[in-house]
Amino acid sequence: MGTQVVSADDVEQSIVFWREEGIWQVSSIPAGNAVSMDALISALSRFPGEGGVFGAVTIGDDFFLLLRESAQGRWILLSDGAASWDWSLAEEAVDMLGLGEDDVEEFEPAGDTRLLEEFGISGEDIELLCSNEELFPDEQLGQIAQRLGITTQWSRASR
Repeated sequence: MGTQVVSADDVEQSIVFWREEGIWQVSSIPAGNAVSMDALISALSRFPGEGGVFGAVTIGDDFFLLLRESAQGRWILLSDGAASWDWSLAEEAVDMLGLGEDDVEEFEPAGDTRLLEEFGISGEDIELLCSNEELFPDEQLGQIAQRLGITTQWSRASR
């Protein structure tokens, strides 16, 4: 497999978000903290959060990764499973999900599409968003931010 190792230059967005006293907090994290699953998990562990902390990463125009870390476990969503054929970060995510190369499909999300369900975004909504080829990964994440009601904070953190 000819996967490209993700470097900080490939990371378009790297955002962490969590709830504190019922209010969403959104912040950016350095791109270098989003180049591998281990680096991202380590970066997220520094943040608090009721119901866990979320990391959102976009790699160019190719895919986004959503990761939720909490005391109850870890949830991973890759917007395009086929990105694991091309990018090291996506490959690591698919490995953590316990999926093989034959378990992922192009333009189909891989992983836990219900990771935002308790915040009002259904697995079906996530699947529709991920399969919308008209939207770039950062726009797909922007739609998620909009549904969570955190568009303003998200825009600030995205810069």
